[in-house]
Amino acid sequence: MLRIVFMGTPDFAIPTFQMLIDQYEVVLAVTKPDKPKGRGGAIAMPPVKELALKHNIPVYQPENAKTPEFYETLKAANADLFVTCAYGKILTEKVLTLPKYGCINVHASILPAYRGAAPLWHAVIDGQAESGITTMMTDAGMDTGDILRIDRTPIPDDMTMGQLHDALSELGPKTLKATLDALEAGTLTRTPQVHELATYAPMVDRESGHIDWSKPASQIHNLVRGTNPFPAAYTQTVTGGRVKIWKTRVVQKTGHCGQPGTVTLGKGQAFVACGEGLLELLEVQGENARKMTIGEYLNGHTLDQFK
Repeated sequence: MLRIVFMGTPDFAIPTFQMLIDQYEVVLAVTKPDKPKGRGGAIAMPPVKELALKHNIPVYQPENAKTPEFYETLKAANADLFVTCAYGKILTEKVLTLPKYGCINVHASILPAYRGAAPLWHAVIDGQAESGITTMMTDAGMDTGDILRIDRTPIPDDMTMGQLHDALSELGPKTLKATLDALEAGTLTRTPQVHELATYAPMVDRESGHIDWSKPASQIHNLVRGTNPFPAAYTQTVTGGRVKIWKTRVVQKTGHCGQPGTVTLGKGQAFVACGEGLLELLEVQGENARKMTIGEYLNGHTLDQFK
């Protein structure tokens, strides 16, 4: 049975980690340090640490993955294989040479597209028709290693980033299991990436959700679903209030429908003119308020020009 060191941090990694716990010998879990969470600032454990402790798996939480201590700790684990899934730190070439079979990364995109930290967000924001899980041999670069296996899943035009996150989180262990089966059978093949085709997915932050109404309606719609549930798309009214936009529908893809940001109200409906086309608002959230359908929102609020 393979002795595995697993490295991961967020909820996304949990199904993959659970599969490894169930079917292999996980000798160490490496994850990021505990950190404050929520408005109260209480210290919270990463999800991977919580699951590891439930199964009595030793946990290592280094601040830095490039120290002598990191190397010695992983060396002492005497693992056959390292597996990473949304760990969030780049491993050195020296560390990668420790296990017999190297290190396999479970990445949430169809490589070489969307290398980097936020492939889920960017795939939806860019309006991609599909995404997937790629298992790859980790090298010293950022998601640049040889591809081992790719499994794909469609992205419907109403799918949110959160829904894609859940779909790929569940696909991850299946892709990894098929990869490890091939590894153990001696049939695993490696395909070098075509680096000239690579695209990148940098981190998103709260400002990433700012809506520019001069953009086409379809592009704004993709931004709304690509930032749901985090960081959330938002707009400003001319009176200064911030409104989060949670769900939209493209009514008209092309044509000029008025000054971008102009809001037209109907009975329980709101439409916004974009640089090209027209967008219907379906779910919104005002400042210091809960998320509402547009009908609920308009019962007690008005919407004016967006900017």
